[in-house]
Amino acid sequence: MIEITEQLATQHPNGKNVYVFTLKNSAGTEVKVTNYGAIIMSIKIRKSDGTFNDIVLGFDEPQQYWSAEYLKNYPYYGAAIGRYANRINGTVIHIDGKGYRLNSAAPGYQLHGGVEGFDKKVWDKIEAGDGKVVLQYISPDGEEGFPGNLTVQIIFSLNEANEFSYEYKATTDAPTAVNLTHHSYFNLNNGKGTIHNQHLRIHAASYLEQDPNYCTTGNVLPVKGTRNDFSTYNQTGDIEHPEKGIDISYPLDRQGIEYIAAEAYCDEEAIKLEVYTTAPLVHLYNSCGSPEIKGKGGQQYQPFSAFCFETQVHPNAITIPSFPDTILRPGEAYTTKTIYKLVKK
Repeated sequence: MIEITEQLATQHPNGKNVYVFTLKNSAGTEVKVTNYGAIIMSIKIRKSDGTFNDIVLGFDEPQQYWSAEYLKNYPYYGAAIGRYANRINGTVIHIDGKGYRLNSAAPGYQLHGGVEGFDKKVWDKIEAGDGKVVLQYISPDGEEGFPGNLTVQIIFSLNEANEFSYEYKATTDAPTAVNLTHHSYFNLNNGKGTIHNQHLRIHAASYLEQDPNYCTTGNVLPVKGTRNDFSTYNQTGDIEHPEKGIDISYPLDRQGIEYIAAEAYCDEEAIKLEVYTTAPLVHLYNSCGSPEIKGKGGQQYQPFSAFCFETQVHPNAITIPSFPDTILRPGEAYTTKTIYKLVKK
């Protein structure tokens, strides 16, 4: 049986209450999420000695996620990303022949939904029980430049097989661009140190070419013979240098949640992470640009402290006709689901 507890943690500066929800299974695996940013605060698996391995970066208290220190060099730790994940090249998108100017904090492109995306919103609780937590955010027409009122739900679930999942559902009252993901930073060594002894694999034979702003160009290139090849296990220490940051998108060889999309393990801990998703792509980021900041338990975070497996549709697809369609229309339902499976080695 999955135990769920709900705690009122604090109040956001906008006056809304911020809660922490804890999901726990009979094996002791425990996940904490908060309705601020729909953030995954921790994913803890119980070890054989009774201690815990918390495999995601973040903070102990929700209010730390909107502190001035954190926001000045902001890495999106564990947050929901929307309306549109990753980069949209340019500041204007076109839907049915009409142009919409997007808000942007970056020159020449929009990143992760704009100046204030879903990661900085206080979501409403819809349900907390029966093994899941359901949060909702209604994004108003024109928010960050996107048309249409968009109603989004995220469903966090934990089961007895040590599978923690998130599922998005969204509807709109006008055609709009939607591409949602989640931005957990994984470090399988209890969040300690860097990921130089962690090994990653993505089941993809190709990657998406990018321009100097990391915006995809539409070209799909083979990984074989390049430093972007994670089709077999690649030790992250081989790329852990400032000039060797990884911030690359990988279209999956096989699509469907029944297929493994990405996986990782580390030398220090007897744990393996497996990722399954309905999304067609995994974006890998090795936190090369992450800030130096104190995280949970006073842990010092720095560049290369974690990696991200961001499951989504192709970045910049709204501007590239050859990429999958990311326009959601009235009467349609947007859905995507990702499972993080924790396997004890």
